[in-house]
Amino acid sequence: MNGIELIAAERNRQIEVEGWTAEHDDEHGGGELAMAAASYCVAEDMRKEYRDIDSGPPASMWPWDEEWWKPTPDDRIRELVKAGALIVAEIDRLQRTEATIGECDEQMESL
Repeated sequence: MNGIELIAAERNRQIEVEGWTAEHDDEHGGGELAMAAASYCVAEDMRKEYRDIDSGPPASMWPWDEEWWKPTPDDRIRELVKAGALIVAEIDRLQRTEATIGECDEQMESL
């Protein structure tokens, strides 16, 4: 599989296995999905600069509890695929938000 296919497969896994649906993603309107993606983008040797402790997620970037941090430092492609899938989730969330705002604007104009 190429990169796009890997990311699509991971996004589907996140939805089907983890249950991270569109409704769930919509609850993260503060940029958390993008920050989580950024955390996985940072290479393991560089993460040390962002940690408060010797292990765990990059503290200044990871938006959720440490239990949700699931790095695969021996598989850089896998980490980037996770990041890509989180970016897809954030793009989809933003598009839903914009569509909702557009619908509200149209309703207000028709009043």
